[in-house]
Amino acid sequence: MIVVTLQRDKCIGCNYCAELAPAAFRMSRRDGKSVLLRSVRKKGFYTWKSTDDASCQSLEKAADSCPVRIIRVKRV
Repeated sequence: MIVVTLQRDKCIGCNYCAELAPAAFRMSRRDGKSVLLRSVRKKGFYTWKSTDDASCQSLEKAADSCPVRIIRVKRV
């Protein structure tokens, strides 16, 4: 299982995550910040759990490329 967490409030809108993992991230037209698709919000964190290990590599690239380090990817 993969757990992805996004601290959306700290997003600067660089668009790297949406380019590297388009199946999981989109950029909001409203405020220009990243949106973690199919996520649940809790205390300012957006979390998505998936059993699809095939997308893990693109998610890890997105997390590594984030200049403000607000994306976390964990294998559970």
